[in-house]
Amino acid sequence: MHMSEEASDSDLTPKANCRECPHRNTTLKTGRCIPGDICVGAMSGRQIERFFRENPGLAGEYTGDEFWERRAIAARYISQQRLLTMLNDPDEVVRRVLAYRLPIDSLELLIGDEDREVRITVADRLPVDKVERLVDDPDYLIRVYVARRLPTGRLFRLTMDPDREVRVTVAGRLPAESLVLMKNDPEPEVRCKVAERIDPELAIDMLQDTDWRVRITAIERVPIQILNDYIDDEDRDIRAIAQTRIDKALHDEEME
Repeated sequence: MHMSEEASDSDLTPKANCRECPHRNTTLKTGRCIPGDICVGAMSGRQIERFFRENPGLAGEYTGDEFWERRAIAARYISQQRLLTMLNDPDEVVRRVLAYRLPIDSLELLIGDEDREVRITVADRLPVDKVERLVDDPDYLIRVYVARRLPTGRLFRLTMDPDREVRVTVAGRLPAESLVLMKNDPEPEVRCKVAERIDPELAIDMLQDTDWRVRITAIERVPIQILNDYIDDEDRDIRAIAQTRIDKALHDEEME
């Protein structure tokens, strides 16, 4: 199917040559395709989409088409079972459609796909009891998705993940009693997340942290009883937060 020479210089709408189209005696005659508007032969994603929307039963004829966009759009309309024949499609856009549409029990077939977006979709759709298979994925973003979805009791192996974002996600979900495992993490962002959630008594140790953000988070959570030790702290923000918390506690007592 080739571009038609009938389009004028002022009309840039992609058009196919209907004389070479296999549907010229079927959909064209019945009005289920319109040149320049609803057309599977045009090099136009919009026209191809309209064609398959109008003629979904014909999508299966294009799963092996040479044009990647035609295959990708056809994949939206064929049956889920037919999708399995496209697992080795050379174009990642096509495989991304498969990742969205494949039956859940077939998603594992795409776990090792070379495309990041495919694996992200797989990580997002896989049953929780199978998502751990992606825990060692080389791409940090895939592991972030895994950390968001794993049962909290299965997060421990990710507490030592090489990527900061993964560990921040883990620190936001790990059971509070287990956060002590991460309070000495090398990244301040991770330690801040730990300080936000760790038991107040355990947050006391984090007041000695080397990063001011961690100390500020900790001073907002430590038991009120120790705040008098920090109203003369060398850090102005620490002093201010400690004094504010003390004043509020005194005010609350007076109101009782």
